Amino acid sequence: METLNRNTRQMHVSVAFRESMPLRGTNRAGHTTLFDTSPEFYGTGSAPSPIEMVLQSLAACSMMDVISILKKKRRDVVSLTAEVDADRAEEHPKVFTAIRVQYRLESPDCPLSDLQRAVSLSIEKYCSVSAMLRQSGCGIEWEAELVREARQ
Repeated sequence: METLNRNTRQMHVSVAFRESMPLRGTNRAGHTTLFDTSPEFYGTGSAPSPIEMVLQSLAACSMMDVISILKKKRRDVVSLTAEVDADRAEEHPKVFTAIRVQYRLESPDCPLSDLQRAVSLSIEKYCSVSAMLRQSGCGIEWEAELVREARQ
């Protein structure tokens, strides 16, 4: 195993297989993540596949940035969702070639310009998952929608 660079922040996780799917990933804090695949590939379909988790990780990483940026601007974030679609290469390894993210924010006081700026900063600067995907050659496009629903 290659020696880790001492100047970087180190992380450690483990993934285990016990007789059947799903795989169980565990981090240092003991949090568990399940990974599975379709029966065609000896899975049960009971959990997301690793490649689906990459897309979910992109959305989650970026959403955490967006929420943090908007909260620092003292904006009220009622709800934030991200719908993610992706294209993959035809041949192995079937890497992502293009990803599209649609953010939808419900907020009574956030202007669209603040939401767009927060998403742009996340995708272009702060989100580690986005950076890794972009460095692999995958294009990431996004749109942001603001919803102001009347509160009951």
